[in-house]
Amino acid sequence: MGERPTSRQIDDQAADWAARRDRAVLSEADRVALNAWLANDARAAGALLRAEAVALDTRSARALGTDFDPGRFAGAAGSTAPSRRRLLAWGGAAAASLAVGVLAVPLLTAAEAHATAVGEVRLVPLADGSSMTLNTDSRAVVRFDKGRREVEVTRGEAYFAVARDPSRPFVVRLGARSVRAGGGAFTVHRLDARRSEVTIQSGDVRLDAAGADRPVGANARVVFSADGGAELVAVAARDIDRSLAWREGKLAFEGETLAQATAAFARYGGPRILVTDPALAQEPITGLFAANDPVGFSRAAALALDARVQASGEGLVIVR
Repeated sequence: MGERPTSRQIDDQAADWAARRDRAVLSEADRVALNAWLANDARAAGALLRAEAVALDTRSARALGTDFDPGRFAGAAGSTAPSRRRLLAWGGAAAASLAVGVLAVPLLTAAEAHATAVGEVRLVPLADGSSMTLNTDSRAVVRFDKGRREVEVTRGEAYFAVARDPSRPFVVRLGARSVRAGGGAFTVHRLDARRSEVTIQSGDVRLDAAGADRPVGANARVVFSADGGAELVAVAARDIDRSLAWREGKLAFEGETLAQATAAFARYGGPRILVTDPALAQEPITGLFAANDPVGFSRAAALALDARVQASGEGLVIVR
């Protein structure tokens, strides 16, 4: 019987698996080996989550584009005269993150529900080598057996990295609509019972809505409206990367209005941010912020927009 691996060895193996999963969809043999490795040691699942979080963090600057220079913000906290249109740096503590969890048992074979609380992000490894990451206040039901790979997202947002399996397409249901993928990565966002979005990062998927089977390639977003219609929009790869910053507990903005940014923060809990001035609400915001730090974001936004933050019984008010 071999010696039990040390924690350092487990971390090294996790880093290797994280790098292999990041480079490409795993082969069938690799998926079997990964599941065996996860099942062999209780420390493995946590080590893999840490390794993938590090891998995400090294790519976080991609969300702000190739011209983003973090060195410009090294002294931002002590600056007394920032430009109004200066890029906003980290809104609050840079190391702050959401509660992130991973299921210790990766082999899901029966119908099983998974849900996140407000402010929580959870990575769920699936039985076939795929993975599902649930955003804040989201819920999904996984149904896997020999003949099917199916997930129903009943609320919120989920990111899927799909392992290829020619015998079983990967199906994600959003009420009366569904997404069918042979592999690749995509996000589904169920805004409410009638509206939803699908954003394809890589691979090809087929959308089934109102009886129509529609193929969609990478770097595209499909918006389903309340009346049953569907709008296809091309999306730049860097914008998709930016929209996925929530997987590492952050929110990235590049020209969104202050009103849109405060609405995004509202999904993650904490003090409510209010902007009562219509002109101020339309000011553009650019920067990368900790999703669980609305106070830090409010202060940074006020600093950049020549405004100030006031506390009220309803939350934080940003005013001129």
